[in-house]
Amino acid sequence: MTGRLPACVIDVGTGYTKMGFAGNREPQLIIPSAIAVRETAKVGDEAQRRLTRGVEDLDFFIGDEAMEQKAPYAVKYPVRHGLVEDWDLMERYLEQCIFKYLRTEPEDHYFLLTEPPLNTPENREYTAEIMFESFNVPGLYIAVQAVLSLAASLVKKQTGPKLTGVVIDSGDGVTHVIPVAEGYVIGSCIKHIPIAGRSITNFIQHLLREREIGVPPEQSLETAKAIKERHCYICPNIAKEFNRYDTEPDKFIKQYTGVNAITKKEFTVDVGYERFLGPEIFFHPEFANPDFTVPISETVDTVVQNCPIDVRRDLYKNIVLSGGSTMFKDFGKRLERDIRKRVDGRLKVTEALSGQTPKPIDVSVISHNMQRYAAWFGGSMLASLPEFYSVCHTKAQYDEYGPSICRYNQVFGTMT
Repeated sequence: MTGRLPACVIDVGTGYTKMGFAGNREPQLIIPSAIAVRETAKVGDEAQRRLTRGVEDLDFFIGDEAMEQKAPYAVKYPVRHGLVEDWDLMERYLEQCIFKYLRTEPEDHYFLLTEPPLNTPENREYTAEIMFESFNVPGLYIAVQAVLSLAASLVKKQTGPKLTGVVIDSGDGVTHVIPVAEGYVIGSCIKHIPIAGRSITNFIQHLLREREIGVPPEQSLETAKAIKERHCYICPNIAKEFNRYDTEPDKFIKQYTGVNAITKKEFTVDVGYERFLGPEIFFHPEFANPDFTVPISETVDTVVQNCPIDVRRDLYKNIVLSGGSTMFKDFGKRLERDIRKRVDGRLKVTEALSGQTPKPIDVSVISHNMQRYAAWFGGSMLASLPEFYSVCHTKAQYDEYGPSICRYNQVFGTMT
């Protein structure tokens, strides 16, 4: 396959889109998954859209540029909770991703796009239509984010590649716990948790609002987000942590300095309990969401227990973290400790009932350098393999059979 240009890898998430070329370690561009369109454009209204087709079709901005736009532009998000909500906007969004940001000719590159777990076959067909009809790409592969994250985690372990494990994928809008056996997602056992990066930001914002008075109201969300990214961590014991802060406040309480966007004056915020209370909602969701009280460790354990019995040990052995919201310090350690506690408790009950000592279960949560962009990096690795081109859906197949070819994706049989 020499002389072929590298494939383009685009991972459109709820909060941010990662894009770049296969074979690279990091995405070339990371932009917010936002698009600013003119309010008069009436996206979605078929009759109106036909009338205004032309100039207004090109009058939009994406990413950071979209966030800066004022009236008459309105900022919209084509993806919510991992799923595409507006395909019209999605097509425009991908158009600028390819032409303006990646600056490539789509006809020259194969494309690898990601999809969330439990994506509907219809959504895959819509994606194929956009890529083959609008951009005329020569080949397309739509990969499940969880499988790519598992592939990315294999970089750390040089033992034989085995795409079996549980992926905890926590981004901005949603957290999924996805079991994967031999590269295939066990769809019936996937669980979704309504707590992710945005929930933590909102919780920190709520804590600050109750206590701090100097934060400009219009900047409270971005202040909370900056505090979350810079100062938050996971603590092993919440009661002891409160005690440490109370006995040595100078050591643990940090200062965050921001600039008021209107007056241009600086303001400072004391960051105290928020540092560990924010991400703690993964393990005590009731702090932020009274309707949902299941800690993440219990969800992971339930997912594995729902899977076929012959893959459970392998799943416990390979719990992989993926996404920006798993980047908190000691997140993996705490999760591993809590899951091990549940598993060991169950083994003790088994021992008491049967009178025999069961074989211990190895629980291992894997953190790695590529965690933040795990899905993108896994895609970059897979799309740089020679067999990638043989498993892609091609333009010729699309022309012959139509978009239904994308209902099924081959999983790479072998990996290097």
